[in-house]
Amino acid sequence: QVQLVESGGGLVQAGGSLRLSCAAALRTFSSYAMGWFRQAPGKEREFVAHISWSGSTYYVDSVKGRFTISRDDAKNAAYLQMNSLKPEDTAIYYCAARMSGIFSTTASQYDYWGQGTQVTVSS
Repeated sequence: QVQLVESGGGLVQAGGSLRLSCAAALRTFSSYAMGWFRQAPGKEREFVAHISWSGSTYYVDSVKGRFTISRDDAKNAAYLQMNSLKPEDTAIYYCAARMSGIFSTTASQYDYWGQGTQVTVSS
């Protein structure tokens, strides 16, 4: 059974940092593209960052220069380092895996999802 489990969320003051982790029970993790999405109350799920199987990365404009996505294939894990956090970053953050390994910002094109981890940034 495929499982993605996020961790690392919490409450932080504006300007602070958090590091989210995603542990993936995927047999061929290294061939998957990994993405991070977020959903704020009353809003649709939003693409945040993507890392391809080869390590290429892409970010939504609102987090460029503040967030960094990475992966460790030896540990079957993906990460999202979030710096200079703002109150508008408050949301539930989800990691997702895409079998094709190709870049995508569309949630429906990802095959597996975690349960989400809450990030709250106070002003």
